[in-house]
Amino acid sequence: MIEKPQFTRADVEIIRREEMYKRFFRVEKVFLKHKLFDGGWGQEIGRELFVRGEAVAVVLYDPVRDLIGMVEQFRVGALDEPNGPWCYEVVAGMLEPGESPEEVARRELMEEANVEPYALEYICNYLSSPGGCNEKLHLYCGLCDLQQAGGVYGLPEEGEDIRVHVFPAEDVFTVLLDGAFNNAAALICLQWLQLNRTRLQNQAVHE
Repeated sequence: MIEKPQFTRADVEIIRREEMYKRFFRVEKVFLKHKLFDGGWGQEIGRELFVRGEAVAVVLYDPVRDLIGMVEQFRVGALDEPNGPWCYEVVAGMLEPGESPEEVARRELMEEANVEPYALEYICNYLSSPGGCNEKLHLYCGLCDLQQAGGVYGLPEEGEDIRVHVFPAEDVFTVLLDGAFNNAAALICLQWLQLNRTRLQNQAVHE
């Protein structure tokens, strides 16, 4: 049986925060102390924190036709990747104040892929890189009709240039771990879909 971690947020004392950078992104330095596994308190430490917030990512799946929708766009963090800086990804976007993850999922699906799902199935949430970033992603599977999907979308005022691709599911799963999908949200969503594909297909037949 997997138990909960020994400590909670109450076992961390925030001493002060310093804002180091703020433009499109924000970086803070957090000075803190936390409890140790031997029962005592550690010394004061400083940790840089990339303040990113919560986001949503959605993999598009057509269970009737067994098709997967992916988006392709330029990513500066992938400049030195062997396949270049254009990445195959799932649709994604940041939560704005007052929005729920499902509202963001539906908004981003229209903005980035021009697709309206008939159902959203929640997959999980995870921290993208908790050693230095507070970003938390909520993952969904968007069930939809992909027979007419495709094209280039995104918001020009935000510099977005996003191409929608529709692939047979078997083609995606054949190369899933070969480097074509080199980001965590896409890999987690696609692995979940691989495990749940038959169930989703069976549900679609009986609806």
